[in-house]
Amino acid sequence: MVIEIDLNSKTPIYKQIADKIIELIAKGKLNTNDRLPSVRNIADICGINPMTANKAYKILEESGYITINKRSGAVVKDKDKVTDKEINNLKLSLLELYASGMSVEEIKKTVDDYLEGLCYTN
Repeated sequence: MVIEIDLNSKTPIYKQIADKIIELIAKGKLNTNDRLPSVRNIADICGINPMTANKAYKILEESGYITINKRSGAVVKDKDKVTDKEINNLKLSLLELYASGMSVEEIKKTVDDYLEGLCYTN
């Protein structure tokens, strides 16, 4: 598993890690019951503090993407359904794009292009 970190990004490192793992799950590169590297291993690979990697895993666990077990480590969880929180986050993101000046047509095209890209990477 390759996780590239942008140290110049305004996005916190733990969020970059969590976002990349979510992307890998969405694209089918990580599947239900796949084991993730240990927190220590992720920290070594990315050259970061283990507490940062741990924070990323905690976010993923709280969001329902992984389960963490002291014996088996972090494992990709079966995602049964979309939560209300996820729908509300999407709605907020769309509102932010609209408020920033994007037209409805531009937002639709951006979303369609992204979803089409997801379909071709599976």
